[in-house]
Amino acid sequence: MEATTVDGRTRYVDREQTVRGSKGPFFVVYTDEHAEQRWGYLCGNCETVDNAMDAMGRLKCNRCANIKKPDEWDAAHE
Repeated sequence: MEATTVDGRTRYVDREQTVRGSKGPFFVVYTDEHAEQRWGYLCGNCETVDNAMDAMGRLKCNRCANIKKPDEWDAAHE
């Protein structure tokens, strides 16, 4: 499957590689058809690539607020 970025670039979605989100999965997105260079994620809830990840691995969709909890959590970061 293909996805288009805000600036019109084509990206390639791997529907087999997923990360669990609160409202639906996030699918891994690549810059090339051969899945050699990872680019980001596609939100499975609203089908957008408009999302962001912080340094702790928390992933949030900017459209529907689908979130993936951080990979590591430390109370000192609060």
